[in-house]
Amino acid sequence: MKTILITGSSQGIGRFLAGHWLAQGWRVVGCSRGETDLEHAGYRHVQTDITDETAVRKLFASVRRREGRLDALVNNAGIGGMNHALLTPAAAVARILAVNVTGTFVCCREGAKLMQGAGGRIVNFTSVAVPLHLEGEAAYAASKAAVEELTRVLAREFAPLGVTVNAVGPGPIATALTRGVPEEKLKRLAGRLALRQPAELADVANAVEFFLRPESRLVTGQILYLGGP
Repeated sequence: MKTILITGSSQGIGRFLAGHWLAQGWRVVGCSRGETDLEHAGYRHVQTDITDETAVRKLFASVRRREGRLDALVNNAGIGGMNHALLTPAAAVARILAVNVTGTFVCCREGAKLMQGAGGRIVNFTSVAVPLHLEGEAAYAASKAAVEELTRVLAREFAPLGVTVNAVGPGPIATALTRGVPEEKLKRLAGRLALRQPAELADVANAVEFFLRPESRLVTGQILYLGGP
């Protein structure tokens, strides 16, 4: 039975993805800073802050010990911030970078150690905020741009290990990350995409699943934007 680890699995996209792979018969290990209401025989939840390097190491050690293998890692955990640069404190920027960049990096590193030689797959999360250069999202877009470059470099570094690394960039989608953003603003953002429509959770699952398919063994270092930039 295959095992997938999904960060930020207590709500939103991560919660949906956990249910998606459970329905396909995978063992799912999820993590978030808080608890989850997801109860399933094939699901194990670990309360972990991915900005804590020691905690992340313990998380992956527990996967090695309890599940015995890791076939896929989905780095979904992330935070955003929609604010004009002139009104954004440095502390907010540091927090966004810590979660979105450092957290993703450490999880990639530990995941690759566990998956090396076994044909593992890593999928990171970016955003259409990068190619669209969205105003009011300077820190968030910068953090996701860093995730994209991280994805490309790690794809090359992990290739000898048999581990692929790719990224999915959803467009506007109703999740906790966009809670509080006026619906009209989300529609305007979607209107800037080539397909001019917001993504749905099933669209995200489909993109992630493409990277995890056995037939995608030669796909690595790629960034897939939903809706087109």
